[in-house]
Amino acid sequence: MRRAVFPGSFDPVTRGHENVVLRGLNLFDEVIVAVGKHSTKEGAFSVEDRLEMLRETFADQTRVKVMAYTGLTSEFCHKVGASALLRGVRNGTDFDYEKTIAQMTRQMHPDLDTVMLLTDPVFSAIHSTVVREVLGHGGDIRPFVPEALAARFPWNSAD
Repeated sequence: MRRAVFPGSFDPVTRGHENVVLRGLNLFDEVIVAVGKHSTKEGAFSVEDRLEMLRETFADQTRVKVMAYTGLTSEFCHKVGASALLRGVRNGTDFDYEKTIAQMTRQMHPDLDTVMLLTDPVFSAIHSTVVREVLGHGGDIRPFVPEALAARFPWNSAD
């Protein structure tokens, strides 16, 4: 089985994340969306809430699994039997960062490949940090989060 891990904080999950996972299913038999738990970094949403949002987003995708993990992502990949890391790249800055991480991962774990998918242009400006900022100011985040989650969040709108 070709299994990939798509790691991240998903704080919150965006349409860009959703797009990368769904496109990853064209390359892999299974994609594990893995929420990293950081001991020193507090998210806007709890890990449990993020896992629930991801499960709602991919409820109709039997080949998508949602899990949380701690420690090195590469070690988690070995634990779950993944042969690849799946990453989304929005721009050159993302690419430079992801390239560095992929090269270090490859040096530590030569059997673990990194597959980077360029984000579809319609999603390239969406970033979880900006989505949190819009939400924090009462803005409408429906265009930026998966349809399954749109009703979860309050917004100020004229309709």
